Amino acid sequence: MFTIEHEFDATVVTLVDDGAAPLQEDVCVHATESAILLNQYDPRTDKTVSITLSPEQWRDLNAALNLPEGVYRAP
Repeated sequence: MFTIEHEFDATVVTLVDDGAAPLQEDVCVHATESAILLNQYDPRTDKTVSITLSPEQWRDLNAALNLPEGVYRAP
């Protein structure tokens, strides 16, 4: 399950783990013009872990999800 919200300067997608237990914490994806920020709460440390991707890295990640094993360079 996921939700999509359009804010003033970003699109926010929240990914909810609705698979088999044990479930993972929700992942929030904040996409802006200049960066994509992935946030997930870590209950072991009681902190939110963040990863920032460039738009190019995000594009490559999306492409990689649909490709077989190998090394690729985006055009």
